[in-house]
Amino acid sequence: MARAKTKVELISQAEDNFTKLWSFIETMPEVALNTDFDFSADPKKKEQHWSRDRNLRDVLIHLYEWHQLLIKWIDANLAGRKTHFLPEPYNWKTYGEMNLAFWEKHQTTALPQAQTLVKESHTAALARVKQFTDEALFTRHFFNWTGTTTLGSYCVSAMPSHYDWALKKLQAHVKLNCRNK
Repeated sequence: MARAKTKVELISQAEDNFTKLWSFIETMPEVALNTDFDFSADPKKKEQHWSRDRNLRDVLIHLYEWHQLLIKWIDANLAGRKTHFLPEPYNWKTYGEMNLAFWEKHQTTALPQAQTLVKESHTAALARVKQFTDEALFTRHFFNWTGTTTLGSYCVSAMPSHYDWALKKLQAHVKLNCRNK
């Protein structure tokens, strides 16, 4: 699927990818829901997230926290408080540490709560997108607070692209760790 370039495409991709993700979650076998992720046998899976996220809750919380980044960033900047997308002290070179901090923060969050949080934050993030025009979402420098990237690009990354990432991760878990159990 091509990266969204219009508001309609962005909303459609966000809704479609979230629905696909949720449909997959609802059909995951019980063993997949109760087995920790283990990608250590796959030498291609070296990025931090393959070892960081150990279960469905961790993946859902990751999505929730990225929704929160997007929502807070948009809200603050629209209210006139110049805010960076990534909170201090993080930057695009150290955001892996931020993701780890999110993971640590939610180790006592129960799966049902994580499911509620991500559903609510998806709805809230989508509501933010719906308030903007195509021009506001996809014109470079439309907002001085988006830097050289468009607002829409941040939205795509925080929603449809992230949902696709989560779905692939869950599918890999089921395929690799739950086939013969």
